Amino acid sequence: MYDSIAVIGATGAVGTIILQLLEERSFPFRKIKFIASKRSAGNEITFAGKKYTVEELKPEVFDGVQLAIASTPDDTARDFASEAVKRGCIIIDESGYWRMEPTVPLVVPEINPDAVRQHKGIISSPNCSTTQLVVAMKALYDYSKIKRVVVSTYQATSGAGVAGIRDLTGGLRAILDGKDYANECFPYPIAFNLIPQIGSPKFQGYTSEEMKMVYETRKILGDDSIQICPTCVRVPVSNCHSETILVETESKITVEKARELFAAFPGIVVIDDLANKQYPQPATCTGRDEVFIGRIREDLSCENGLAFWCVSDNLRKGAATNAVQIAELMQKL
Repeated sequence: MYDSIAVIGATGAVGTIILQLLEERSFPFRKIKFIASKRSAGNEITFAGKKYTVEELKPEVFDGVQLAIASTPDDTARDFASEAVKRGCIIIDESGYWRMEPTVPLVVPEINPDAVRQHKGIISSPNCSTTQLVVAMKALYDYSKIKRVVVSTYQATSGAGVAGIRDLTGGLRAILDGKDYANECFPYPIAFNLIPQIGSPKFQGYTSEEMKMVYETRKILGDDSIQICPTCVRVPVSNCHSETILVETESKITVEKARELFAAFPGIVVIDDLANKQYPQPATCTGRDEVFIGRIREDLSCENGLAFWCVSDNLRKGAATNAVQIAELMQKL
């Protein structure tokens, strides 16, 4: 049991869920701190029936803290994580800043739990769209090596934070009421629309979000030979990312075998009955910690290809749940 832990970004969308999970899963500790930006410092948080005052994120707040789960922007993570480690604190970081640093393990507990042992003070949690992809891939990869992946994401507005959700709800109300709406987060209206760009231009026409999926997937699975073609799209859904995934494997995996492999893999739920209109949907998967898979079928264009549909709550397994699972791993070391 850790004597003292902290949640950084405790008042944000992901931080709020981290608090819920720590309480729901009875995470063991003796003392806890809640830390946020100067703007939120001084606010009160109720956790496990007790009120706590939110502290401002400064290097000295980590004195005596052994483990912290952090959900902050990249530049914030860059500035505070090293300072926290100097003070003896282990950081489980949700930002993108440390993920591809060679000395920082990038961990999904269902896939590479032993990687946490390699940490030098910082452990990184993957991008939300990557997390559900690699969980689905790993179930198949252990049976037959995956050579190639084509993935298209349908990403919820909650992935862009509270402002993204406001753009969806505010934009919908404005259109229905015949009024104008000034976008706060997205470059174009998201209500009744799709935006085929998430992140900045990065490499040969791919965005930063898409390249995260390439680099992070290879790092987590420990296989730089996997060829990955991603397309990331923002859609007018409030929560849960969805993905169409096509994998090409070295040896053939039948639909029946794939369904068996998915169902046996920890953290995956199969909902796959097309005739009865049963498949994962954002509306029914929100608030859940699992990765949901359906529409499993053979690829008509490739002999060893398999296509399927994947939905997961991007704020939970895509962020908060994965980080708390890493913290639970750390308790066992």
